[in-house]
Amino acid sequence: MSLVKQGLLVLAVAGAVLIIWVLYVPAARPVLERVGLLGPMERLGIVAQDSEALAAPGPGGAGGAPTTRVIAQPAEERALNAIVTAVGSARAVRAVTVAPEVEGRIEEIAVGPGSRVSAGDLIASLESEAARIAVDRAELILADAREDLDRAQRLAGSGVTSDLARQEALLAVKTAELELQQARFELSQHRMLAPFDGWVGIIEFEVGDQISRGDVITELDDRSSLLVDFRVPERVVGQVGIGDRVTATPLSGARDPLEGRISALDNRVDEASRTLRIRATIPNADDRHRAGMSFSIRLELPGEPRPAVDPLAIQWGSEGAFVWVVREGRAQRVPVRILQRDADAVLIQATLRPDDLVVIEGVQTLRPNGPVEIVEPPDGTAPAGSKS
Repeated sequence: MSLVKQGLLVLAVAGAVLIIWVLYVPAARPVLERVGLLGPMERLGIVAQDSEALAAPGPGGAGGAPTTRVIAQPAEERALNAIVTAVGSARAVRAVTVAPEVEGRIEEIAVGPGSRVSAGDLIASLESEAARIAVDRAELILADAREDLDRAQRLAGSGVTSDLARQEALLAVKTAELELQQARFELSQHRMLAPFDGWVGIIEFEVGDQISRGDVITELDDRSSLLVDFRVPERVVGQVGIGDRVTATPLSGARDPLEGRISALDNRVDEASRTLRIRATIPNADDRHRAGMSFSIRLELPGEPRPAVDPLAIQWGSEGAFVWVVREGRAQRVPVRILQRDADAVLIQATLRPDDLVVIEGVQTLRPNGPVEIVEPPDGTAPAGSKS
């Protein structure tokens, strides 16, 4: 019994030595083939089949291998998009601070914080009794000067008064008119009106407060559109222009991106940062966004043309990504470098020939230099670039 065990052990060791010899000694395969052991060992999976033998031409295909049916199409040519991202702060398309031009006491505040006003609406007014009195006085002086002028013109015709007196009366009328115009202007300075349609900010004062010239009562924003300033590197100068599309996404939360347009370009590159200042106009018709918010800006610029293949064509191996192509009826592996992924295509860098067809279905059973047959897609349409 012990002799049987020893015999089996010897056979196992011999078999292991034989397998190691075949795997690591190149001259072992011809010897095994001559004695008729190589074929059975390959069929049992003890040793791998010779890839060169598989690739050698033979009847019916490569080394007798069956022809693989695949769906293939030529690579398209698409522009590689250069994507520039930046962060910018928004401001209203029009904005002003509402402040009096004269000092005085607040008599009326006609709007509330956050209210919308139209151009010409009253925002606030100051007590203006003294200014009204000045207007009344200027009107009386003007009326008296006009009477003197009428009297001088009547007497000039009869020779009772001189032309000099008539000229002095005319000058007095002109002076009175200017004084009345000045008085009315000073009266108007007591009323603060909206210069355009917009939204009122927080009111900083109350009725009865004494304020000085230049004290800010509130701010008025027209935020029907927002202006977002951002910077791009100088390498893209010349590729951007007025009207180019940008995508703006608020950094404040998960909101839908907004589509805007470039509305202004600076006239020079900043020497310190080597960037160009750009302004984009973002529509805000639904009034969802406010001035001062931060936006992530995405700008897509067209680049150089590159081959584009179907995402299903991209395969991965130990050395990286590759695609199968059909050349003269046989399959070849072509290494690729992925440059850009789109929804329906992958832009690659690869050494492709003009007549190469990229395999998109049937890649699982392909072997290098194996014979292939191009078939129509299931929908019955012939793959692009195939010949009838």
